[in-house]
Amino acid sequence: MRRVDDIAEKYMADMLAASPIRSTMMGISGQDHEFDDFSPSGFAAKADLDRAALTDLDAVEPVDERERIAKEAMRERLALAVERYDAGDTASNISVLFSPLHSMRMVFDQMGNEGAENAANVASRMEKLSAKLRDLAETLKGEAAAGHISARRQITEVAKQTDNWNGASGDDFFLNRIARLTVDGKPLEGALRNRLEEAAKQAKTGLSEFGAFLRDELAPVAPEKDAVGREKYSRGSRTSLGSDIDLEEAYAWGWEELHRIETEMTRTADRIKSGADVDEAIALLDADPDEVITDKNAFRDWMQELADATIADMADTHFDIPEPIRRIECMIAPTSDGTIYYTGPSEDFTRPGRMWWSVPPEQEKFSKWREVTTVYHEGVPGHHLQIGQTAFRSELLNRFQRRGMMCSGHAEGWALYSERLMEELGYLEKPGNKLGMLDGQAFRATRVIIDIGMHLELRIPKDNPFGFAPGQVWTPELGWDFLRAHCRMGEAFLRFELNRYLGWPGQAPSYKIGERIWLNAREEYMQRKGEAFNLKQFHTDALNLGPMGLDPFQDAMKRL
Repeated sequence: MRRVDDIAEKYMADMLAASPIRSTMMGISGQDHEFDDFSPSGFAAKADLDRAALTDLDAVEPVDERERIAKEAMRERLALAVERYDAGDTASNISVLFSPLHSMRMVFDQMGNEGAENAANVASRMEKLSAKLRDLAETLKGEAAAGHISARRQITEVAKQTDNWNGASGDDFFLNRIARLTVDGKPLEGALRNRLEEAAKQAKTGLSEFGAFLRDELAPVAPEKDAVGREKYSRGSRTSLGSDIDLEEAYAWGWEELHRIETEMTRTADRIKSGADVDEAIALLDADPDEVITDKNAFRDWMQELADATIADMADTHFDIPEPIRRIECMIAPTSDGTIYYTGPSEDFTRPGRMWWSVPPEQEKFSKWREVTTVYHEGVPGHHLQIGQTAFRSELLNRFQRRGMMCSGHAEGWALYSERLMEELGYLEKPGNKLGMLDGQAFRATRVIIDIGMHLELRIPKDNPFGFAPGQVWTPELGWDFLRAHCRMGEAFLRFELNRYLGWPGQAPSYKIGERIWLNAREEYMQRKGEAFNLKQFHTDALNLGPMGLDPFQDAMKRL
């Protein structure tokens, strides 16, 4: 008997019963009219599930290597979840990208649009939103009283997001959600339409009240200081990476890596135009009508074409891509927060994996040369392949491994590795596309430096290769200056990014550090296999392990 798998399956069943949001995200019907319990007792109950599963895991021995991997992966994730709950990190969290509030909003994106039942589920969730937000407010007040509270910047920025979702940015999220609903292909009408419109009013009122709570009650008692310090940062870093790294070494490596990338960017700019620097090369690319799209829907169609062509080209050659994973949908998100993200397929694959682009209202141009590797990162061979293939491998992975486990460093490290892989495989021969990849890599290396530097309040090296603020202690203001100096994105996007780093300590570096660990794992695998090394087999072996923290991942890879 596979006791580890039994424990994992029971844990998933219990967790899904307690999380209607997760059920909807996985495409499991039956709870699409409900939300999770975000009251203090709801958070405590989730932590108790984690503790019970850990106790059960510690009492069994795996029967084979497959179960050993499953146990190590599951134990690492759950132990960190309990540690963060006990430290007050989980229930107190409010940030501009990741919080219970954002989960409540995003779940509407994954709900069905056709039919009276789907419309009624949307209405039910809108009707319940106000009460759930009041529960969350009670949790946040209790955590604040215990000394667990996010920085004031995060709280006030999230309050602005509630305004935008209610229409301050020009788009009313709830009314737009209703507009996508149909019955027999026709817009809603009659009693169901009236119910939804009344539900939207209730939801908007609840969201407005929650925004007022954030501004008027929580923000005044929140710390002004953004830096979280070493202890909390270490928990965040270990959660995002699944690896206990030397933070000072990673900080020093970030400076070296950024300098390496920018040197390569200079060489690539010269290929675009002899003697041109990076900014001149970018100006030339952005002035090329073949490289620019001025309509967001046309841009979505371009992403879809590239994603489809890449899947067709890579299937059965560089990767074994299961048939259900050979479909991806590129979507314009219903919000305008400026984020790009991927959501996995439903458990039965009737809803495909989706690549979402949340377009800021001021963005009018889209540069293809910048976003070729974004499609590879979010699609194939990036998130869509990794997450979709994991969901498909039921013969190798238990349900928790397939759908319940997430580690940013593993997922984002793979996606960033995928961008580099596409260059190795010859997909970035055009110098503009390579410059786009390098620009993104520089952006991720910059995040390693400023995320660790700002939260640990480290000193900037006196001999840093850019001559930037030598010897000064990192602050958010210096983080902004450094971000602007090394990242060629719009101001609104970069402002959001800086706020994101300050509110989600340890997550932003997980992309580049995760990529570094993936590359090291490939090198170790190649050295060990010698002449028998096969790149496609490495990818198959690595992805078949499923998602996990990067320390368990490296240990498992060394045993293959």
